[in-house]
Amino acid sequence: MTMTNPYAPPRAIVDDVAVADERTLLTDRGARLGAAILDGIIFTVMVYLPLIFTLMMADSTDSAGAESSATGMVVIGGLLTLVGAIAWCWLSILYVSRNGQSIAKKLLKIKVVRSDGSRASLGRIFWLRNVVNGLLSIIPAYGIVDVLFIFGESRQCLHDKIADTIVIKD
Repeated sequence: MTMTNPYAPPRAIVDDVAVADERTLLTDRGARLGAAILDGIIFTVMVYLPLIFTLMMADSTDSAGAESSATGMVVIGGLLTLVGAIAWCWLSILYVSRNGQSIAKKLLKIKVVRSDGSRASLGRIFWLRNVVNGLLSIIPAYGIVDVLFIFGESRQCLHDKIADTIVIKD
């Protein structure tokens, strides 16, 4: 007759689970910089380029004395700029709300999540990462301090720490 010892420690078979190191999931600093630069280029092409082109064309027609064509160019350019701004806003809101990505982050396959790995909401990204950070940028040298935080061990900029977010590979 086999009896179990009631005083024996419990026994369980436990499989080792390989947990991915958070450092391997974090996006490298170069990819974040590339995404910021690429977002700026995309915004410039979609919004500023039509505006600049229109203003240059209107100025050249205005000097020739054709006032009505200059007004037409300004109206067309204004509409193109407005369409570009609306398209940029729509794409940005769409990607951020779906997966925590800007247009460039989507192209570079990186995304913003909460520091615990859960999904970051559109409100958190918009208000804490962008609006609060924008208001704080009024403080002289804040922009430099914000960016220099990326060189810390956690690879978080100051706006990431404020919003409790990290940027990971998608």
